[in-house]
Amino acid sequence: MAKSFHSLLLAMVLGLPAGSLHAAENRCGWYQMPTPGNLWLTDKDATWTITSQAEAAGPDAVGAEKTPDFDSKQFVETNVPGTGYGYGCACLVVDTNAKQERITRVYSGKIKPLSACRNDKTLPKP
Repeated sequence: MAKSFHSLLLAMVLGLPAGSLHAAENRCGWYQMPTPGNLWLTDKDATWTITSQAEAAGPDAVGAEKTPDFDSKQFVETNVPGTGYGYGCACLVVDTNAKQERITRVYSGKIKPLSACRNDKTLPKP
């Protein structure tokens, strides 16, 4: 009872609809941009779609622009050098749709060293 009261009170103070408060997820793994318009995060659970060229794949995540910008030291370019397509390691604070393996909202993101993902035995190779 106390938890729901505090959630309702916080929602009222922040001007949010009741029931809109929930815990965002912190997901860490391979942040991949293989081609224009496609952006994914692969963690131990799934390859989560953030944005997609394919309209049938569903809407892009709200706040996708809040994903981190990588420097050349922590990003591996694939495809044609200089195009910005490739992968890095990152943690994102997000909402997800687990059934569709989609990130529906991005709150923030931080770059991690490539070694963090390379040494994580729960992650597949990018």
